[in-house]
Amino acid sequence: MIVLLKLLHIAALSIWCAGLVALPLLLAKHDQDHQQATFSRLRILTHRAYVGVVTPAAVIAIAMGTALIFLRGVFVPWMFAKLVVVGLLVLLHAWIGHVTLNMGERQGNYEPPSAVLLVTMSLAVMSAILVLVLAKPLLSDTLAPTWLTTPMDQPLPVDEVPM
Repeated sequence: MIVLLKLLHIAALSIWCAGLVALPLLLAKHDQDHQQATFSRLRILTHRAYVGVVTPAAVIAIAMGTALIFLRGVFVPWMFAKLVVVGLLVLLHAWIGHVTLNMGERQGNYEPPSAVLLVTMSLAVMSAILVLVLAKPLLSDTLAPTWLTTPMDQPLPVDEVPM
């Protein structure tokens, strides 16, 4: 079962990361001088790629990765560092989605960020994740502030007690 989850995780992650590189390049092809038919075709392509391929791959990659964390019991500092960097990848995903939406809604009135910037940021975050996963560096348990790692003996803000 773990092998199947890893396979799904890696496959979905590959599609997600490829999409985060390809979409900024497609968005850079949107030219204000294009004819309406060309613009519409390109807009539909980028929208369907983002909504129909890249986002489902992201959801599957995150779901399978979360399942693997709990099944394998990988609760070590490098994993928490990796999850922070995955959060950055999710933010990039959302930003690229925002740019995709603006390109479609504001033809000629929106100048997207440089494709080089978006691709460079995506590749940097992907590389950081890859280094953390493959190297599994020994990180100190004291990287997080003590208020995050020690109980504060405070009551819960609600009356209900979790099971």
